[in-house]
Amino acid sequence: MRHDDSRRLGPTLGWAAQMARCAMDARVSCYDVTPVQTHVLMYLHQHGGRVPQRELTEFMRAKPSTVNGILDRMEEKGLVRRTVSDTDARQRLITLTDKGRERQTRFTESFLASEEAMVRGFSAEERETLLRLLDRIVENLKEELHT
Repeated sequence: MRHDDSRRLGPTLGWAAQMARCAMDARVSCYDVTPVQTHVLMYLHQHGGRVPQRELTEFMRAKPSTVNGILDRMEEKGLVRRTVSDTDARQRLITLTDKGRERQTRFTESFLASEEAMVRGFSAEERETLLRLLDRIVENLKEELHT
């Protein structure tokens, strides 16, 4: 039995993810912040507004030099501040500024609006079913990667 390639799960999930990213990126582009910088702001917010740079580098799965470049631009925009740890002079801390917190709040609002647009017309039950099915896909793929 041959399946229509345009209705296969992998390409459909990929297309949905790409469209979701584009919609969210479009919503935050007016704030003069790149998608990567948005992720840094969200991560900092989720971790109390201050993290060691090493931890941020691990989260981003990027080279330290790449993260330094991103943080340089964010510091120039007044979104973050880098300081040396009081307890370990080798450790640099990345802290959200007031401007960074304000931008992060706007991003969260934008992301929530994008999510609402994604499921417009869905009932609460359909939303829950979709999330439950996507969670199962993620778990299946995790198992597949570990076998």
